[in-house]
Amino acid sequence: MADVSERFWGKLPAGAREALTAGLSASELQSVLLDVSRERAARVTPARLMQRWREDRFVRPSDADPRELVKTQERLWGLLPERFAGVELSPVTPLGTSSAVATINQHQVLSTIRGTEVASDPTNELAIEAAVRRRSGQARVDLAACQRVVRAQAFDGPGMSAHFQLFVLVSSARDTGSGRTEAELLIDHLNFWGDVLGETADLTFTTFTPSAVTERIDDTVRPAVRASLREDTDRTKSATYYSGTALGVGTTDAEMGDGGFTSWTADLLGDAKERCLTSCISTERLTAVSAAQRQ
Repeated sequence: MADVSERFWGKLPAGAREALTAGLSASELQSVLLDVSRERAARVTPARLMQRWREDRFVRPSDADPRELVKTQERLWGLLPERFAGVELSPVTPLGTSSAVATINQHQVLSTIRGTEVASDPTNELAIEAAVRRRSGQARVDLAACQRVVRAQAFDGPGMSAHFQLFVLVSSARDTGSGRTEAELLIDHLNFWGDVLGETADLTFTTFTPSAVTERIDDTVRPAVRASLREDTDRTKSATYYSGTALGVGTTDAEMGDGGFTSWTADLLGDAKERCLTSCISTERLTAVSAAQRQ
């Protein structure tokens, strides 16, 4: 990607790169890019639109049946505990949300020319909202959202799409010591996913960095979680993404999503005592697995 970009930059006049990346103010750059988009859009033909609709993975419709997705969403919202506030997120978020909050490569998100990026992970956005609410004085913040997201990296496999829907939870509170805060957050998240997945629930945890949270899982979390919770000692995925402890959310037949503790609200608020737990599930995957179980 870097070599390709350098070749394209070489087609522009000397000084153009500096002017576009640093020389223009945000509003000036936006005006320039809007003019470029307007002129390019004026040359688009109906035939070209049809071609893009067929070939561009970003715009092709999902294979999911929206009627079945709505039923899944209704069930998830119906099972959600009252303490979680629902948030209807915007389909776009400030440019840099994924790279600044979750340190994701900007090439993996769909950036816009208006200083925003298309939502790629609602947990990032909810973490910002949680930080705003924590700063306003809320002792503990629990948020939930259901959002269709777009990711720019290519996904392999049947049924994989550049856009898909996630149902996510984000909880944030200040550390009270000995892993007690983390245990409280874990219990609420794990019990919700256990209720959603029922008897087939396969909930796991992985300790990437040992801490007091590890002890609380055995003496506090396990006794309070209604579903079985097993330790996944083989997991290496997202070892640098999550802070300390990660979760796996799925059934005995399929992986549905994951979660874990992050430093996001601590970074956003500049307070190392802040604790933030995120977890999510793919509604399309849940819908498909639920349909298969009914057959």
